Amino acid sequence: MQVPHNSVVLVADGRKLLFLRNEGDAEFPNLVVEHAREHANPADRDQKTDAAGGASSTQSGAGAPAVARGGSNHAAGGGAQFAPSRGSFEETDFHQLEEDRFAAEAAELLKKRALSHSYDALIVVAPPKTLGELRKHYHKEVESRLKGELDKDLTGHPIDAIEKALAAA
Repeated sequence: MQVPHNSVVLVADGRKLLFLRNEGDAEFPNLVVEHAREHANPADRDQKTDAAGGASSTQSGAGAPAVARGGSNHAAGGGAQFAPSRGSFEETDFHQLEEDRFAAEAAELLKKRALSHSYDALIVVAPPKTLGELRKHYHKEVESRLKGELDKDLTGHPIDAIEKALAAA
């Protein structure tokens, strides 16, 4: 992938982001760190406060009186009877929610920089899930400057490895 001179390369995942600027040319990029940020995102189990909730039935037990006014043997209320609920609520993945929120923040930073004309060309490198979340939040100004995307997790890699991965893409 060609990385134009002076373009910005965002390398991100759900917890880290790295803004790089290409001070080299399109064939031989020389990426320089402009901004780095890491967001603490504890494991899901450390963010939970309770187990998943469950629904319970409001139906009376077997010992409840079934005789209504007037001596009738019909159930009180006379309406349809509801089966006890067996459902439970699916657990929330707080870790994933936080990663998605961080990706939305990264997209907001891209927007602010695009609107302030901080870059003309943008390349985004992120794992597929993060890349998908970023795309949901791209502003039209960011989209107009986007020159390429690479769906890889390179946040923990040295700059020269990022340059090589971009050149090979």
